[in-house]
Amino acid sequence: MTSLPYISDHYAPVAEERTARELRVRGTLPKELEGRYLRNGHNPKPGVTPTHWFKGSGMIHGLRLREGRAEWYRNRWVRTPLLEGVAEGHGDLTASVAGTHVIEHAGRLLALQEANLPFEIDAELNTVGAYDFGGRLKTNMTAHPKEDPVTGELHFFAYSPFPPHLIYYVASPRGEITRQEVVEDAGPSLMHDFAITENFVVWIDMSVIFDAAETGGLPYRWHDDYAPRIGVMPRMGPAEVTWHAVEPGVLLHVTNAYEDNGRIVLDGPRFDRGAWETSSKFWAGRPAHPETPAVGIRQHRWILDPAATIAKEEAVDDLVVDFPAINNQVLGRPNRYGYAVAFPGGGLHRHGIVKYDNHSGARSLTSGDEHHIPGEAVFVPAENGTAEDDGYLLTIVSDTRRHASEFIVYDASTLDTVATVELPHRVPGGIHGSWIPDADL
Repeated sequence: MTSLPYISDHYAPVAEERTARELRVRGTLPKELEGRYLRNGHNPKPGVTPTHWFKGSGMIHGLRLREGRAEWYRNRWVRTPLLEGVAEGHGDLTASVAGTHVIEHAGRLLALQEANLPFEIDAELNTVGAYDFGGRLKTNMTAHPKEDPVTGELHFFAYSPFPPHLIYYVASPRGEITRQEVVEDAGPSLMHDFAITENFVVWIDMSVIFDAAETGGLPYRWHDDYAPRIGVMPRMGPAEVTWHAVEPGVLLHVTNAYEDNGRIVLDGPRFDRGAWETSSKFWAGRPAHPETPAVGIRQHRWILDPAATIAKEEAVDDLVVDFPAINNQVLGRPNRYGYAVAFPGGGLHRHGIVKYDNHSGARSLTSGDEHHIPGEAVFVPAENGTAEDDGYLLTIVSDTRRHASEFIVYDASTLDTVATVELPHRVPGGIHGSWIPDADL
């Protein structure tokens, strides 16, 4: 086995597509879990060694839950031209590995990678093909779109190291692009994620920017001489951005943003320079990548006051975290609770799921040993729930000692285990996923 970290140990790819039916369940699956849990991640084909973790071909792992049963599990590569070896190369929007995220909008399942077009898959995880919103999308699309829980609109963007650096899009609940606008004065930064509130869009333009001299697999590098900033733009009207200076850092994954008495509050795990550079070594498989790449990634808060040009910032916690999640029913609105993958030792093993209470400041953490590694948790509301945390957290947890994986349903209010589904084989460490209710397909 190669020593490259992103295709070894917990991240070693699986070599085949499988289907298993009527999986064993321990505990009781909640009756409202009627649908599909889908999770994307990088899984190069046998014999292929990508030069960077993010360049491995995308593979969707899915479970079909119905009537308290785990009806099936299956894993399928997203069959892009790049997977089949026929992509044209640079500039080809279908030259995607489609391995970062998978979402549903307007009844379509879309596998996403931010440098390219989405790829549509069907309910059985078969690839349909590149999707361009009926010919309206002629650029790449972020892997982190936001669906407004009130309007049903999908907000997303395309970013580029070359002008125009940023284009903002809105798609209707029917999947039709209704707005496309260049955002002027954006920079050549790595803009992996963004946020929306009820009335605003929040742009992240921080310390990692395009650098053609970078040799680590992605042409982006931390620059101390770049002025990091966060922008606030009205959702309605011209794309005019008010920029707020912030401390150097990187925000790859937003927890949430919301309006508070005229101010915008933005939460998410912030990388410092050390965390960025050591994580980059891991992703690129550079020599001497550390066992503890994440020690400088901690939950952070930015408060953006329209009367000030400098944001107020504060550390929320000292626990190392990433892959945040909330109850998406309050996306863009004030949220009491947030969840994330926690790294109590800051390293590549012994992970957990953490829950934050923004009102009390309390946090709770799932128990586990160094061999059990959960992925991103997806929140699903409970039927007839009244509190924000009435619901469930869904994730795949792998046991690196047994080389096995399980799908676990946690109670989102207590972090207790509700049900466990035994999977037919080990699932490699992945990235982002979604819960897709049957009613949405």
